[in-house]
Amino acid sequence: MPDSLTVGPTADPRRVKAQDGRLLTVPDGWALLPPGDAGLTRRVKAAGPSWTVVEKVGRKLFSRGVWAPEAHIVHARAALDDERATPAYAKKLAQGRERRAKEQAEYEVDFANAVLRFLAFSPAWLPHAKRLAVMVAGHATPVGSGTVARTERIPIERRAEAAVIAWMRHQTTGYDDMRIQRVKGARREVRRELAEVSRAILDLHRRDAPHAPPACPLCSALLRPPPTRPSDS
Repeated sequence: MPDSLTVGPTADPRRVKAQDGRLLTVPDGWALLPPGDAGLTRRVKAAGPSWTVVEKVGRKLFSRGVWAPEAHIVHARAALDDERATPAYAKKLAQGRERRAKEQAEYEVDFANAVLRFLAFSPAWLPHAKRLAVMVAGHATPVGSGTVARTERIPIERRAEAAVIAWMRHQTTGYDDMRIQRVKGARREVRRELAEVSRAILDLHRRDAPHAPPACPLCSALLRPPPTRPSDS
């Protein structure tokens, strides 16, 4: 019986490539379970041997499904369908949604407060700080937004700082319309330079000295309705 393996796809739908480079033929009686149902995938893998198909695209890995005995897939799907049809399962789903919604609401508040701490605007510019914190949090915190605010690898203070700089890059500079050379490091350098400009603009609001809001890119941006922007924090 074949082992449980992680393999790569090939041009032949019934052949895969093992991690040691060998080409393997999918056993007779096996079927491909498409990705997308984590619960079903776990049950199929627990039922016996399986080959998980993973494809690397750039730096990212994408699941292309799991090869396993078709009987295991059919049995696991039937059992899971029966379980998901029960009132207890529906209640469990509802409780999970409520818990996640509560956690998300709490995180949005925590993140907005972290943004406020990073901004540290003077009292004269505090209304601007509050509006900016709400706008940055609203853009950066939604689940699936793909922004730095969703990572847990760095402290929330650093997430807040990075999210503000990203928001400033899109809202107060011409970054989105720039034609940047496709040279390694070029985009990173442009972002670094724009970040310095953004930090200087933020510093203006950390002092009580007045300035003309119409001439300030941040003040102007805060008066505009927030457009949809790329989420490349």
